[in-house]
Amino acid sequence: MNVLPANVQKLIQYLQKIPGLGPKSAARIAMFLLKSPENYTKELGNIIESLNDDIVYCDKCFNISTSNPCDICSSEERDKSIICVVEDFLDVLAFENGTDFNGLYHVLGGVISPVNGVGPEDITIKQLIARLDDSIEEVIIATNPNIEGEATAMYIKEEIDQIASNKINVTRLARGLPNGADLEYADKNTLKKSFEGRTNF
Repeated sequence: MNVLPANVQKLIQYLQKIPGLGPKSAARIAMFLLKSPENYTKELGNIIESLNDDIVYCDKCFNISTSNPCDICSSEERDKSIICVVEDFLDVLAFENGTDFNGLYHVLGGVISPVNGVGPEDITIKQLIARLDDSIEEVIIATNPNIEGEATAMYIKEEIDQIASNKINVTRLARGLPNGADLEYADKNTLKKSFEGRTNF
């Protein structure tokens, strides 16, 4: 016998598909929504329904945006001689909120992971290399400090060395971040210290 109405069960099932949400967390969110004012749930529904409207990927950095190029790439106030390479757009958000970084970004859209069938051609490494003209002085590789992140960092480093050996300073975040951690969950102080203490790679 089903204890919950079918639409509530369906909501919980869909919420469980969100990374990091288990059955109990999904059920708590469903209960919160049931107890919320009707205008709140309607507005939330409208936001979700229109989520992909007006969202584009920047042709330069591959971050999500409402304009192409994005606000960061088109800003005259950013230092265009430095590119910080990250795995996804949540990492851009983490750096923008947790550091004083004023350069550009490049969003890989993932990491090299042979186990999961993801190779260099499946993420935006080729597009990164194409951006590296004479105006670029430093590339900060800010992939997560886990096996896949390290493998991706090594691959990018080798690719850069082939086209611009000794011309571009390739750096990696300092080891203030614990192994296996995701950047999006790092606190501001840890992220800032790791960023400031980056070393040659």
